[in-house]
This record gives sequence, structure tokens and C-alpha cells, in this order.
Amino acid sequence: TRMAARMGFGQALLVLLAISTVMPVKDPLLNICMDAKHHKTKPGPEGKLHDQCAPWKDNACCTANTSSEAHKDQSNLYNFNWNHCGLMPPKCKRHFIQDTCLYECSPNLGPWIDQADSSWRRERILHVPLCKEDCEEWWEDCKDYVTCKENWHKGWNWATGTNRCPWGSMCRPFSQVFPHPKDLCEKIWSNSYKYTTEHRGSGRCIQMWFDPAQGNPNVVVAKYYAWKRRSSPAWMENVTHGTAKAACALPWPVLVLLLLALVVVPGGCGCHGWGSL
Repeated sequence: TRMAARMGFGQALLVLLAISTVMPVKDPLLNICMDAKHHKTKPGPEGKLHDQCAPWKDNACCTANTSSEAHKDQSNLYNFNWNHCGLMPPKCKRHFIQDTCLYECSPNLGPWIDQADSSWRRERILHVPLCKEDCEEWWEDCKDYVTCKENWHKGWNWATGTNRCPWGSMCRPFSQVFPHPKDLCEKIWSNSYKYTTEHRGSGRCIQMWFDPAQGNPNVVVAKYYAWKRRSSPAWMENVTHGTAKAACALPWPVLVLLLLALVVVPGGCGCHGWGSL
């Protein structure tokens, strides 16, 4: 009948609409670079990354120049001086270099990217679950070095253009400023890291140190925590609202198809109804 034909035509239009709107969607938490001072806009291979940053060369958020600067005592990256309380021993410094390489180069920190309120970056990392070994070895190799501050993100004297200990502060051993590995990893960069009892290779913690010949273990970790975050009620609420907004901002050819379908098929629905799904 004519009604059946009209309904069939409408259904065909709806199928075309579905096909036109189903596009490959990039996971917003995986394989991304944060919006910060020296990061690339998207990860990709680098021909050669310097020394300790080399494990990320196949897929990196940093450039070769950034990786080279990360190894300098007085780096141009942030004008930060590791030797603010005397010369930092090489066994300790290598952990800070590796920490910098992870921060600048890793494309696997998406689940922990958070908004930043500083002038030099729009995003930062927060509560990245660091593997037990990485945190404890960092503390062990640095416990005898001295520093004057617990939080290295803020509170320095920048009068000379580089960080110096604030007036009235005293240089003390790491083991006093940071009594436990957890204190070092969580406090030194304003909770960028979270101390965990998870071990390297568990798939549940981020490794600063890894052998690139065995692949990047942090890819699996990021996928796990991205899944956990997507499963949270807050994430689902944001996704639902985002879907409704996206539906209301369809390209005009798709809207034409939708309007035709609504004319032909009785009981069609509009954008606002989708928001309540």
C-alpha cells in the first residue's frame, strides 16, 4: 500500500541517517597529548629521542629537542635547577630525568589529565598510579640528597630567573622532607602521582622505567583506567549530555535527511528527547 511504501521510504532515510552519523570516534582518554607548554598536539613517532626519553620514540608527545633539554641541569624547559641545595647525585637525578621524560613524552596519561590553572599550561596530570618499584627506587636513590621544599611546583624564589630556596627555608635531607616513598611521589609535584602497591607488569600502574624492546606497558594500563573512568556515573552523565549536544549539531545534509524521515514516519522524535536517554 501507499502507507507501507511511505513508511519503507522513511525507514530507508533513517538508515541513511544512521550510516551518515556513525563515524569512527577517537577515544578521548587514549593515545593523546595534554595541552601543556612543550607537548605536541598529538602523539607520533620521533626519529631520535635523547637518552632516557628514547623508550617513547615510536609514539611520543615530545620532540627530540624537548627530550634533550630534559637531561640538562639548567634546562630551558622550565628554567628549573635541580641543584638548588647543592649538586644532585647522578643516581638521584636520573629519576627526575625519567619523570620529566614520562611527563613530556608519554601518550598514555589521558585517564589522569586534569584542568590546570597556571599561565603556562591548560592541562596537567593528577593522581597517576605509579608502580611501587618506580616510587621506592626513586626515594631510595634520592634519600641522602638535600632540598628545602616539599612541593617543587610552587613557592620558590624566582628573583634570579631560576628557582632558589625561599628566604628562611633550610636545606634538609630528602629522608626528612619525605619520610616515606609515598611522601616523595605524591607531594613533590602536587599529587601528579599516586603511590600504589601495584607492581611493574601488573597492568594496573604506570611505569616510569620500561624496556621498549618489550613494548610500552603503559598502553594496557591506560586502557584499563580509561575503561574504569568511562564506567563511572559522572563520566556516563557527561557522555549522555555530550551525545545530545552532538545530535543537535548535525551537518545540514544529515538534518535534511532527518526532517524528511520525520515527515514520512509518524511519531518521529526531536533532539531534546535524546537528552533524556
